[in-house]
Amino acid sequence: MKNFIKEFKEFAIKGNVMSLAVGMIIGSAFTALVNSLLDNVISPIIGCFNTGGINGLHFTIWKADIYYGAFLTDVFNFIIMAFVVFLMVKGMNKLSSVGKKEEEEAAPTTKECPFCKSEINIEATKCPHCTSDVE
Repeated sequence: MKNFIKEFKEFAIKGNVMSLAVGMIIGSAFTALVNSLLDNVISPIIGCFNTGGINGLHFTIWKADIYYGAFLTDVFNFIIMAFVVFLMVKGMNKLSSVGKKEEEEAAPTTKECPFCKSEINIEATKCPHCTSDVE
């Protein structure tokens, strides 16, 4: 039982689990923000031609009311969230590739001796290991 608790503790404290928890909390707060934007700003503007707002848009088939306005609100909500997540992922990828580009662009500082295959300075004309002339 001690081993099980120790393994669970190591799992729960890992950075990935904590990052996921923080992401879930921020994601739910962001969802509330986007819902507020849609309900209080975008929907009234779109629904200004209808007294019930966009959520009130509906039609009736037999005795069932189909609220397509609420569906449109959810579609707008999804598009806004997907766009923001896309921008965040694109920004994170750009940030993570900044350091890599500098390393890739750096010129090599060593070369291999064609005779003894040891690594030598790129400016060397004679190998310090086998004393051969190097181009």
